[in-house]
Amino acid sequence: MDKRRVHIFVSGRVQGVFFRARAQKRARELMLAGWVHNLVDGRVELIVEGEKEHVEQFIEWCKKGTLLARVERCDVAEEEPTGEFTEFAIREFGF
Repeated sequence: MDKRRVHIFVSGRVQGVFFRARAQKRARELMLAGWVHNLVDGRVELIVEGEKEHVEQFIEWCKKGTLLARVERCDVAEEEPTGEFTEFAIREFGF
């Protein structure tokens, strides 16, 4: 099974629209690990790791977001998989 890890920054109207909670739900459905949190500049930051195909599906979800979200940009950077996470968590505000 090919593993993939990405670092994602999503901008637009993505805070206060249940983006983090829905991202966590979607990541868990896809059996992905990592975390999500809001940034003070209004973006949402995510680290996600798991099966390559599932990570790709998650990225596509991030590009759309929730029904209330308006995603303007989704920047994705590849990273080396580390296996450090066992679940997908919502973290407190990132500073």
